[in-house]
Amino acid sequence: MKTKDIKFLEIRYLRGPNIWTYRPVIEAIVDIGELEDFPSNTIPGFVDRLKAFLPSLIEHRCSYGEPGGFLRRLEEGTWPGHILEHVTLELQNLAGMPGGFGKARETPTRGVYKVVVRAWHEDVTRSCLFAGRELVMAAIQDTPFDVAGKVEHLRDMAERKLLGPSTGAIVESATAKDRRIPAIRLLSTGNLVQLGYGAKSRRIWTAETDRTSAIAESISRDKDLTKSLLQSCGVPVPEGRMVDSPADAWDAAEDIGVPVVVKPYDGNHGRGVFTNLMTREEVEVAYTAAIEQGSGVIVERFVRGSEHRLLVVGGKLVAAARGETAAVIGDGKSTINTLIDLQINSDPRRGAAEEFPLDIILLTDNPVALHEVERQGFTGESIPLAGREVLILRTGNHTCDITDQVHPSVAAAASLAARIVGLDIAGVDLVAEDISQPLDVQRGAIVEVNAGPGLLMHLKPANGEARPVGRAIVDHLFPNGDDGRIPVVGVTGTYGKTVVARLIARLLTLSGKHTGLTCSDGLYLDHRQVEKGNRARWEAANRILMNRAVEAAVLENGTSTILDEGLAYDRCQVGVITNVDAPRHFGRFYIETPEHVFNVLRTQIDLVLPKGTAILNAEAPMLVEMAPLCDGEVIFFALDPELPAIVAHRAAGKRAVIVRDGRVVLATGADESPLAKMKDIPLTKNGQIAFQVENVLAAVGAAWALGLTPELIRTGIETFTLV
Repeated sequence: MKTKDIKFLEIRYLRGPNIWTYRPVIEAIVDIGELEDFPSNTIPGFVDRLKAFLPSLIEHRCSYGEPGGFLRRLEEGTWPGHILEHVTLELQNLAGMPGGFGKARETPTRGVYKVVVRAWHEDVTRSCLFAGRELVMAAIQDTPFDVAGKVEHLRDMAERKLLGPSTGAIVESATAKDRRIPAIRLLSTGNLVQLGYGAKSRRIWTAETDRTSAIAESISRDKDLTKSLLQSCGVPVPEGRMVDSPADAWDAAEDIGVPVVVKPYDGNHGRGVFTNLMTREEVEVAYTAAIEQGSGVIVERFVRGSEHRLLVVGGKLVAAARGETAAVIGDGKSTINTLIDLQINSDPRRGAAEEFPLDIILLTDNPVALHEVERQGFTGESIPLAGREVLILRTGNHTCDITDQVHPSVAAAASLAARIVGLDIAGVDLVAEDISQPLDVQRGAIVEVNAGPGLLMHLKPANGEARPVGRAIVDHLFPNGDDGRIPVVGVTGTYGKTVVARLIARLLTLSGKHTGLTCSDGLYLDHRQVEKGNRARWEAANRILMNRAVEAAVLENGTSTILDEGLAYDRCQVGVITNVDAPRHFGRFYIETPEHVFNVLRTQIDLVLPKGTAILNAEAPMLVEMAPLCDGEVIFFALDPELPAIVAHRAAGKRAVIVRDGRVVLATGADESPLAKMKDIPLTKNGQIAFQVENVLAAVGAAWALGLTPELIRTGIETFTLV
């Protein structure tokens, strides 16, 4: 390309750990053509135009490690690949995806760069990348660019495609360094997420889990049934009953005594709930509105006080919030609709998206608010006198954290209510004048028990302390420090990967674990080949990790998988590198040197858990050099027991798998324990096939690291044949 343009030659989504980072990224191969001869400081007006488009670039530190560092690089002169990286990251930030990893690196081809950015979601990041190119080119060519419109479009896309704030908080807590529970998003959109792998995994859907009973959820939607069950167990609830007509609603109100509440019996989120009703007209109007929000209507005693939301997780109160009323003050010239926009909806906490803790209020869309306004003698177009307060909603969003104020007996009542309904996670709605006092002294009551409660009010309260509710849910699902992991073995290298992976899977199956295997020969569950063909790919490995029957996974990964897709697992118990023939990997993905090959293969070692083990071929100097990068233990293997790397390793008291006197030997420090005679291992043809001997040693090392007994390992390698 010989033009002043930025063109994408390739774009690949690395959806798992890769040579750049542990997180998913977009890697773009970018050709900047003649712009290679025009760094940023040589293009008249470019830097000023770019700063005008994106003033927030001042926060980017770049190589200087301080705010303004990237702008300094612009003024000193840098190239469009680097600029595109930062602009893409900033567009992601403005779209609601703050922070993130980014790199721009030259390739051996002049003017061609690798631009890498953290991918929160493939579609969103691709859009940010394309928008970034358009913006940079507009700054270069001095043409207009609608930054605000583009950011609004990207923010809308992110809102639709990213995890919601409640689910995101749970996933973030699960994957935190002190828990390291892996997470797999099961749908490209939506909030269905698997935490953990295989048989140890759990699933969440926002604040519902695979422990949330369908029966309990149905009970919670039936407000009349919920109240009946609570009442029968001594939980304070407001008196009331189901009604079937406006006239019946008034009869119930007279029996109970005004003021009353009219609400749908199977509604949620407070829709159609009318409170503090005093007259027949109010009750009958409320009935007509409430029936549109559900399939039935309840009339019950109006409980005086504020509405509170208590979050119960695993039988324990973990957070509580108090609702606030919404009102406007007249100025003598503005309508109530205008006052709502100016005084209520202008609150930055309010918005239509899930990320906002408060809702936008529109009288045309909110019959409860409209009823409240009308009962005060107004409409949306009324102009109240200056200083006149007009109540819009008696029970608005829950915004004030009051967790520390909840009386122990109130917490106990909320916990009991959740257990009676049968919910492992419940949002218990309670009305009381003073949450710090027992309910019975103030005629307080529990009015609803909800499944799938929103968490945002506890994560971002307007007042008070944010509560770690995501962590509480994670601790409920994975108690006692459980990390949700099954044994995962990753196998890479130049040769022998498939044989080693199959032999390790065979040994794990013999140990009694239901084992999933993906390799170049296919996908296997225990001894059964489920799919033929090359399945040493991300998609097949991901399916193994999603399979809730799988108790151990062995996953082959070639360098092409690492470079083209990323790995399917975040970390592993065992990482195996069979051997290295660096030139065999040259020629694709701009891999041209042994150093490049080193950086690719080390990805497997970087993923070994601190309590895990790397299995490395001591015959390969590159792998010996790689060993210190492992967070866990290293077991070397080699045909020659006198290799300097083996000798030094054992001198430090560490483990190795070696061959001595025609036997496979397990060595720990100076101790040696013969495992099996070479002549008894069919794969090696009496030890005559050296590369197969190495494959056996690698598999034995992995099995040893996984805690399999020598007797089982011996049986496995003596009975294993390739079919």
